[in-house]
Amino acid sequence: MKLALVVLLASLPAAVAAPIKVLLVDGQNNHAWKATSPVIKKILEDSGKFTVDVATSPAPKTGQIESFKPKFADYQVVVSNYNGEPWGDETKAAFSDFVRKGGGFVSVHAADNAFPEWKDYNRMIGVGGWGDRNEKDGPFVVFKDGIIIKSSKPGAGGGHGSQHDFLVVTREPSHPIVAGLPPEWLHVKDELYHRLRGPAEGMTILATAYSAPAQGGTGENEPMLMVTTFGEGRCFHTTLGHGVEAVQCVGAATVLQRGVEWAATGKVTQPVPADFPTADHTSSRK
Repeated sequence: MKLALVVLLASLPAAVAAPIKVLLVDGQNNHAWKATSPVIKKILEDSGKFTVDVATSPAPKTGQIESFKPKFADYQVVVSNYNGEPWGDETKAAFSDFVRKGGGFVSVHAADNAFPEWKDYNRMIGVGGWGDRNEKDGPFVVFKDGIIIKSSKPGAGGGHGSQHDFLVVTREPSHPIVAGLPPEWLHVKDELYHRLRGPAEGMTILATAYSAPAQGGTGENEPMLMVTTFGEGRCFHTTLGHGVEAVQCVGAATVLQRGVEWAATGKVTQPVPADFPTADHTSSRK
């Protein structure tokens, strides 16, 4: 009996993997974080792969941001739905240390607007927008003729046209986050970010979208999904997810789930769902 029990216990870790511990950071944003954060949390937990805690910063302009000190090291991956006041030096150092030593990081939509002066953060996200970003912060980055094109021309970083449905085009089909996804899929009405710029060091663009001039865009294939490394850490950057409707897109939700798993473990074990959008049809879950 004892031998059988030992064998059973030894087999449990392989049969039932422990959930990945995720910290979702929010509290300040120029977007409706109070609406999107619960949806992001539910999307991750519904996968059965994650447990999600939330660290909400003090409100802006209260003089309390220095007290915001999440315990990043207690988690395997941090997901940011934050765009607000700079964190205190202690918190920034702790976060950089967490990622550098192998912690995962995922930036969602307007989180790439945050911290324009923080060099480590901008290396993690690869490119960002707004926040007075310009040529001093790195090149504009687009995808053209199968390669990443970088331009050092002057100009403000960040922009988008009118919200609309748009095609997301896979550019690195062998990467675990997008492996098995359709070559093109139709994302629901969202902000299509353009004119993103930054250090773009060691950045791989996983997917792009065409920023149509008719919608107020640039006429370029703009980066939508990206990965970078920072020290031993893996970073995933998705520009998708302006509001609840955009986050609930099955395509956006799937790449978020898969991106968080990859950032935490370097692997993706989640299949592509049967209701994933196609090139002709969007797909959402309320």
